[in-house]
Amino acid sequence: MNPAPRTVAVGGEHPYAITIAPGLLHDAGALAAQVRGRHALLVSDANVAPLYAAQVREALHRARADLSIGTFVLPAGEASKTLAQFGHAIEALAALGASRDACVFALGGGVVGDLAGFAAACWMRGVDCVQLPTTLLAMVDSSVGGKTAVDIAQGKNLVGAFHPPRAVFADTATLRTLPARELRAGLAEVIKYGAIRDARFLQWLRQERESLLAGDDEALALAIAASCEHKAEIVERDPLEQGERALLNLGHTFGHAIETEQGYGSPDNDNLNHGEAVAVGMVLAARLSAALGMAGEDDAETLRALLRDYGLPTEIPAGLAPEALLARMRLDKKNLAGRLRLVLWRGIGRAEVVPDVDEAAVLAVLRAG
Repeated sequence: MNPAPRTVAVGGEHPYAITIAPGLLHDAGALAAQVRGRHALLVSDANVAPLYAAQVREALHRARADLSIGTFVLPAGEASKTLAQFGHAIEALAALGASRDACVFALGGGVVGDLAGFAAACWMRGVDCVQLPTTLLAMVDSSVGGKTAVDIAQGKNLVGAFHPPRAVFADTATLRTLPARELRAGLAEVIKYGAIRDARFLQWLRQERESLLAGDDEALALAIAASCEHKAEIVERDPLEQGERALLNLGHTFGHAIETEQGYGSPDNDNLNHGEAVAVGMVLAARLSAALGMAGEDDAETLRALLRDYGLPTEIPAGLAPEALLARMRLDKKNLAGRLRLVLWRGIGRAEVVPDVDEAAVLAVLRAG
């Protein structure tokens, strides 16, 4: 017997609900209720589509026999989050004849969610998007909040739009097919919420480490719900990332620089994936905070030890030049007037946005690895 669904409400100008439970991809009524018109485009990737695309299409047709459903499948991996693939998604909407009341369903991880959401934001100046995240990383981060984007050679997520979803359905049963590495990557983002604003949650994550790493359904559902609640509270107050929402990027400026400099990770190479890069980035941010006298070294070590206990990397990969990483960081979207603006902390659970960070201090931390 499946547990009762958990629901997290995201308020603001465009409110929506995040539903968390196993079996949601089979819920024909709930999925079809999100489609206001007659056209739906299912966007997925080459790993996820063979597992779940058919059941989503079947569920939609079961509830709405009149629906015209198109499918666009992109190659798996961050390397596919490009303007070229975005263009193909737009072409799929055009081939479908999608009208302004069409709905895009994003079935997959963060890459699919970001690209499909961006296509939905741009088609006819904005159509509905429903997020169907199938990775832990997407369930707790990228599917929530309406940030959509693609990457370019100069950096991650530099081309995109804010486009809140119509709904998010986090089917936790999909996590049972998730590779262990991808589960750990998602847990890095879960740990982030404790690091930025909830020391008690971080302690719970320390206690529940074995259950979470083993993929325990109840533990994962609790972690997802808590993470989404934290993000929802922040997104409601700052939907366009003009202030507080930037706190959600703890470790991301460092992490994005690593991902970009490596050429983006994929299952076919040893480059860090997004969650792994964020884990390293959080440690670097904590060490920089200590170097600037904002927090103690012991807090940085506590975070590093927890990430290592979760099987996550905590050091910059070999072969990346500190100067090159700093150059990548200068392109971060949070920067103002050409000056570094980073998310640092005053200790566990007390993150803050720090403007005009001294580049020499950043470079010293990068050189230390």
